[in-house]
Amino acid sequence: MLLDIAEVSQRSGLAPSALRFYERKGLITADGRNGLRRAYRAETLDRLALISCARDAGFTLAEIAGFLRARPSDTELRERMAAKEREVGERVDQLTRLRDSLRHAAVCEHDPLVECPEFKQAVRRAR
Repeated sequence: MLLDIAEVSQRSGLAPSALRFYERKGLITADGRNGLRRAYRAETLDRLALISCARDAGFTLAEIAGFLRARPSDTELRERMAAKEREVGERVDQLTRLRDSLRHAAVCEHDPLVECPEFKQAVRRAR
């Protein structure tokens, strides 16, 4: 089943221009035409979700393209993926500490808030 570019755009939340750009970069492939419009297999939505998730995590399009072509024998790419996983893990830890600081600040009654010992400690942990 092929989906029209407009439907893929609507379902993925990406502009048609972004889909065409990803196609030019080799990240996705149009599998036909619906009149003059590109058409994609439904599986393209899964690939777009992966691309969006990777972009949100800070991956470049070049890195994403490499990951999409990865094979089990590509040890160099696997090493880069492991390094990126560590970076993402560190960022998750940092954001978790920041979330905890904000959670405390939202209910703290210390006046002024920035002088609260628990808030100060939470801010130090967030760094």
